[in-house]
Amino acid sequence: MASGLPKMAARVVTCLFTTDAGSVTASQLAQRLQVSPASISKAIAFLEGQSLVRRERDERRRDRYLVDDELFYQATIASARSNDQLVATAREGVAILGPGTPAATRLENIARFLDFISESIVRAAEQAREVLHTKPAAASTGTAQAGPGRG
Repeated sequence: MASGLPKMAARVVTCLFTTDAGSVTASQLAQRLQVSPASISKAIAFLEGQSLVRRERDERRRDRYLVDDELFYQATIASARSNDQLVATAREGVAILGPGTPAATRLENIARFLDFISESIVRAAEQAREVLHTKPAAASTGTAQAGPGRG
């Protein structure tokens, strides 16, 4: 889980993914991870900014934090789309440098590469989205439910 996330944010998101309740309060996170509330607050702010955590109010009006399947899908799409600005900037560079120059050719190749990667990620996420909503088969059957491309 730590790949690409600050250490505390990775610990928080791991705790959220592994709780059976599906959500926890900030104080529960601080207690489970044995860290200060300020550490939790900073990690939650980062995770919310990355669309990896969602905040809800419970019946006692306390904030509860959770991850759900749609948030992971949305974060994947947002990550893919974040390349759009890089593509636009590279293409502006092509126009400034003049088509046909070696530098402009490099920039255009970067733009085309990022465009292709982003579109591939979006397409794959759309195709695999149902996997996030797949329920495991009953333990008594001994078979796992197949997702896209499996089974």
